[in-house]
Amino acid sequence: MTTVLITGANRGLGLEFARQYRANGADVIACCRAPAKADLLNALAVKVLELDVTDSASINTLAAALKGTPIDILIASAGIWGPERQGADDCDFDRILEVLTVNSVGPWRVARALKANLVAGYDKKLVVITSKMGSISDSSGGSIAYRASKAALNMIMHAVAKEWARDGLKVGIFHPGWVQTDMGGPQAPLDAEASINGLCARIAELSTRTSGRFIDYAGKEIGW
Repeated sequence: MTTVLITGANRGLGLEFARQYRANGADVIACCRAPAKADLLNALAVKVLELDVTDSASINTLAAALKGTPIDILIASAGIWGPERQGADDCDFDRILEVLTVNSVGPWRVARALKANLVAGYDKKLVVITSKMGSISDSSGGSIAYRASKAALNMIMHAVAKEWARDGLKVGIFHPGWVQTDMGGPQAPLDAEASINGLCARIAELSTRTSGRFIDYAGKEIGW
């Protein structure tokens, strides 16, 4: 049975990942900051564990609880949009640092803490949910904190893919599309089910050839 660990699993894309993988028979470890309040997640009958990707103690506690447990696929889905004020001339710098901590450094910290679990797994796949808004070559500007956090995540994971290839690990850097979630809003053209269905297909076909590349849910490569 495939074991999948998902961060940020209490809502949005993370919740839909948990739902689809569970429906397909995977053993799902779903992580979020407040498991007791994650009613929709608990209703899926998956293993729910506490995790705050910004807190070293929380990450270490999770790693200790999972010591010796092989993880086939680790999906770093936790992320935030950040403050409304993200313009070049009007920004909340304290909140911007929070966005970078959650979106850019958080997935790296969790992956590093659970690397031994991934190495012990069969699929050996690390997946991060990034955004086309992190593309520098295709940017309309605005939303600087969010864009910068995803560009940083892309660079981090591109480097991780190269370094961890020697351990047999493959890294998926995936854009989910503009999705109807709390972050994406109801005006988004894509629903979560369609996005995650596409992403699950991309994860299934992730290989040493596609590791470290910037790809959307439909399989289209995106410019850095």
